[in-house]
Amino acid sequence: MNLFIIIIGLYLVGLTIMNFWQSRKVKSQDDMMLAGRSLSMTKMVFTLICTWIGSGTFIAGAEFAAKAGWSALWQPVGAWIGIIIIYFLAAKIRTFGQYTVGDILEVRYGPVARIFGAFAIIISFTVIVSYQFKAGGYILNAISDGQIPINQGLFIAFVFVTVFTVIGGMVAVANTDLPNGIIILTSTIIATPLVMLAVGSWDKLTAILPETHFQVFSTAFGGNPYLKIPAIGLSGLLLLLGVQSMYQKFYSAKTPAEAKKAAGLWVIGTIIVETVVIVMAVYAAAYFWKDISAGTMDHAAVIVNAAKKMIWLPVGVLLLGAATAVVISTGMNYLLSPTTTILRDIYHRFINDKASDRKVIILQKFFILVLGCVAFLLAWKMQSVLESAFFAYTIYGVAITPALLAALTSKRVTKMGGLISIISGTIMTILLKLSGYIWPSIMEPVGNPNGDPFGIPIIYPALAVSLLSLVLVSLFTEKPTKEVLDKFFPEK
Repeated sequence: MNLFIIIIGLYLVGLTIMNFWQSRKVKSQDDMMLAGRSLSMTKMVFTLICTWIGSGTFIAGAEFAAKAGWSALWQPVGAWIGIIIIYFLAAKIRTFGQYTVGDILEVRYGPVARIFGAFAIIISFTVIVSYQFKAGGYILNAISDGQIPINQGLFIAFVFVTVFTVIGGMVAVANTDLPNGIIILTSTIIATPLVMLAVGSWDKLTAILPETHFQVFSTAFGGNPYLKIPAIGLSGLLLLLGVQSMYQKFYSAKTPAEAKKAAGLWVIGTIIVETVVIVMAVYAAAYFWKDISAGTMDHAAVIVNAAKKMIWLPVGVLLLGAATAVVISTGMNYLLSPTTTILRDIYHRFINDKASDRKVIILQKFFILVLGCVAFLLAWKMQSVLESAFFAYTIYGVAITPALLAALTSKRVTKMGGLISIISGTIMTILLKLSGYIWPSIMEPVGNPNGDPFGIPIIYPALAVSLLSLVLVSLFTEKPTKEVLDKFFPEK
């Protein structure tokens, strides 16, 4: 049997046993959703890394780098800026200490904002989970030398991620993220110079790859690269600034001080991992350029194939373990988060606020299964991990992030301003996305539903509508009361 499959299989079995053991700690809603608000700084750092470093980095980031070359560095830059901003908000987020971003939205903007926020979160996070499953298919296909078809690997990833999340909620997520985060950091740092050596000198790299791979904004990416490529970085920035999975991790910290320290170390770890993954992807694209050009290798699969064919076996196994880890960790994080939204922001808030902890835990496990199945169906039909990631990031970043950050940082934004911003951002993003299917002739490239309407990435008009709504409506509506503001800006 394939050695890679045996080792990865043993790793998954080990995680399964650990999650069953940790699941004994789940006794309440706090345990299921927030790990009992008991995460140490060490666990916080690695679970934050695993929250952000997913197949969006290893698969979508690799796809971007293989297609566009060094322009792909624009993708993580947005996230790095976002993490630095979050560092200064981490303690405040933990002090507020609820369950979801919907808790923040309702206190500041009212219950309708909570509902629309929940809608945007459920859509975007289910899409994010779906491409974790797709990434799992790529990884298992590469590990098995094609013996496991991509769709069969997709199904296996769906089963493991869904079962792990059902078993233990945030307790399982955080404890799974600790070994996974260590593997991700170690493997990427060690593997990168080995992948570069396998290709050779810089001159050899430039001789193999087309000139477009060395442009600041690669024209090989299609559409209008001067708009499209920064848009991908902007979408990452907006997602990170408001991503509920990360807020839940801060809510789970022991203290506000530990949350802030963990955020500081998170900046360093994320910059390292995302940079070296893009370096690996560009060099691996050169190594496999004949296969990519011939259409026998998917751009998104260059990292997993590099682990299998370009580097020393133990390091390759470690790197494939990291790729497997990010699929599991990110899938679990983004599957737990929208189901927490369903329970807290819809069921508990509007249907049954007296439900027992046991009932809430059972219901959340049921919705984990439901959303897991929906994500699996989306993944089965998915064409591009990168385009799916871009849409998921956009709808969340446009609908949630502006109003959420304003709630935490501005005393002037009003209830109506935040509400209209959330609603308009959600509707505009969905309408622009659907336009590619309704009027394919307006898309660039023409007829491609994943293209851009009139050559303009949807994040720009959608974000403009969201921000203008927030500012203009706030200027002409009643200021928030002192009682509301005191919850976000308490007197020292």
